[in-house]
Amino acid sequence: MALKLTELARMVIESHLEGESFNPDEDTKKKYSKKGASFVTLTKNECLRGCIGSLEAEKELWKDVIENAINAAFKDPRFPRLKDDEFSEIRIEVSVLSEPKKIIAKHARFIPEKINKDMGIILKHGMNTSTFLPQVWEELPNKIEFLEHLSLKAGLPKNAWEDSELFYYTVKAEKE
Repeated sequence: MALKLTELARMVIESHLEGESFNPDEDTKKKYSKKGASFVTLTKNECLRGCIGSLEAEKELWKDVIENAINAAFKDPRFPRLKDDEFSEIRIEVSVLSEPKKIIAKHARFIPEKINKDMGIILKHGMNTSTFLPQVWEELPNKIEFLEHLSLKAGLPKNAWEDSELFYYTVKAEKE
């Protein structure tokens, strides 16, 4: 029987902590064989502990989840590497992204009415890119603040969203 995506992520992280590689069973590979983009989010005591993902579907979903689980646990530059003694306290969420679609507005002032809490948003401005999953709306429910924080996350001034390319996507999230 195929693993759930959160189970796959947990098994991969556990194997990595033990210095081993993990190869999922054929049922899991078959179930998630379609190309997909995912984010793996780790929390500890309900606080973010790592979050890494892909914005575009470039590889089979099971491979994308494995890569992002390892990166969220051990390579997120905002956090130290996950340690063995933290593993049991970690909660995992896997978000599978839809294909991003461009947000079209005649003027920046119309952008807020084109977005909502069901959307993840990608901001692209030159070489700078950032994204917030739809789950971030819980922390930033005001549309302008959401866009300003997204601009800051990209290393840009808070009003950069007004003249940046914006895209939206939806997610199917699976939590432990």
